[in-house]
Amino acid sequence: MDAGIEKECSALGGLFQLIMNDMKASYPTWEDFLTKGAKLQSQLRTTILAVGSFLDAFQKVADMATGTRGATKEIGSALTRMCMRHRSIESKLKLFTTSFSESLIIPLESKMEEWKKMASQLDKDHAKGTYAHAHKCERTVFSFLTLGHLEHKKAKADIKKKSSDTIKLQKKVKKGKDHHFSSASTQFMLFLSK
Repeated sequence: MDAGIEKECSALGGLFQLIMNDMKASYPTWEDFLTKGAKLQSQLRTTILAVGSFLDAFQKVADMATGTRGATKEIGSALTRMCMRHRSIESKLKLFTTSFSESLIIPLESKMEEWKKMASQLDKDHAKGTYAHAHKCERTVFSFLTLGHLEHKKAKADIKKKSSDTIKLQKKVKKGKDHHFSSASTQFMLFLSK
């Protein structure tokens, strides 16, 4: 039974080490993801500024076309509708950029250091726990063996004493030295029940 438990503990310890190694190996991947995400966020902000400037200039062209006489008024109103649709796309891009930054990049960046510290602490605690557990097991086995040996000696001494007491009582009964046979018999029965 002890070998089975030891085998299971060893398997769990090995599994823990594999998980810790995978976590440590994944740090560069996460850092690369965060770096690329920060670059994307920066580029999206730059793109939003460029799109905003372009749409401002486009709206001026649309306003100019709407303000002229002749058939260009319809062209100007079509350009204005197109500009409004593009403003809608611009606002969605702003919303995406804000969500990308506030809901993904910033929280991950803040958690990365915490994850590293936590993983390092888990590894240290596991190493300490493994050592402490092994030491505790050694002490338990030693105390169990010592206690078993002492209990064995005590039980052996008790058996010897009860055996000699029983023999003495039996001799008393046989020789008839005890006039109160029934009291000796009662004592013998009481003795055996102890």
